[in-house]
Amino acid sequence: ALTGQPVPVLHVLLPVGISFYTFQTLSYTLDVYRHQLKPLRNIWDFAFFVSFFPQLVAGPIVRASDFIPQIPKKPFLSREDMGRAVVLIAAGLFKKAIISDYISLNYVDRIFDMPTRYSGIENLLGVYGYALQIYCDFSGYSDIAIGIALLLGYRLPPNFLSPYQSTSITEFWRRWHISLSSWLRDYLYIPLGGNRKGVFRQYFNLFLTMLLGGLWHGASLTFVLWGALHGAALAVDKLFKQIFKPGDNWFIKLLGWVITFHFVCFCWIFFRAGSFEIATQVIHQIATNLRPDLLSQVVASFRPVFALVALGYLLHFLPDGFTFRLEGTMGRRSVVTQAVVVTVVIWLVIQVKSAEIQPFIYFQF
Repeated sequence: ALTGQPVPVLHVLLPVGISFYTFQTLSYTLDVYRHQLKPLRNIWDFAFFVSFFPQLVAGPIVRASDFIPQIPKKPFLSREDMGRAVVLIAAGLFKKAIISDYISLNYVDRIFDMPTRYSGIENLLGVYGYALQIYCDFSGYSDIAIGIALLLGYRLPPNFLSPYQSTSITEFWRRWHISLSSWLRDYLYIPLGGNRKGVFRQYFNLFLTMLLGGLWHGASLTFVLWGALHGAALAVDKLFKQIFKPGDNWFIKLLGWVITFHFVCFCWIFFRAGSFEIATQVIHQIATNLRPDLLSQVVASFRPVFALVALGYLLHFLPDGFTFRLEGTMGRRSVVTQAVVVTVVIWLVIQVKSAEIQPFIYFQF
């Protein structure tokens, strides 16, 4: 302080998931203000909307206009919905407890705790590993939440659609954390003027929206930079497409995928690093001490980790229709078969899960 006396710091314990249900209640307030939704007359209906437990602490962010109309209806669970819920919950448990937790504890955390101890190739593999870890962790929770809600008779919006298959950063944000990106678009980007105020204002609105999206995750420099990078990339992507109008052939798509995936992975460095210093250390090791000759040795030393990483990416790049067919197949099976599938998945999770339970990454937001 100016007087030289120490300033007391308040250590306030914030409720888990406060950023999620803050956005949910804001959607209700703004929709009512815009006359897009009639205000609820029953406070218990509003309390139910705000406190619906499956997605309360880590999303997806549910719009009032999507959820409130379901409240008066009598919950109904068809066999098809039961099958879809079983697949979602089983997939979520597998992604979180088997893939995400294992690669986090046994490789990724070690790299980001002290990146200077490891070569550039080990740091690079750690970045690829974290990209899969955060996807499996976050989408795993979303899958479980959507599945549980479906069992209770309520439908929640999808939150992930194979985001690492994206061939542009714009497409990535249509597939990643969909409930957040669509919320930012409808309640921030469009009210700022969207693309209606001229080209420069459009790019500025994109940048500002993503910058605030980074701040939503936390006020640290790393989150701000993560949001700023994505905002700048969205503006550049839109400008590039307006000027050059790239074609739609396989080579353009492949090049777009390579650039998008690696840009997203680069941004994850700042998201995961505990500080800006750690992030720069990871980047420095990759840029100056890559040592690709150590690749086979590193993979051999962490064979189970990279087997799971390979499996995770393989499953991620399966065609979208595969999941829909699996859900349909499960929906046609008997309740007994569905119960057996869930039991087997839970047993597998218990057998192979990491000894130390990892909290969901988005519990901190």
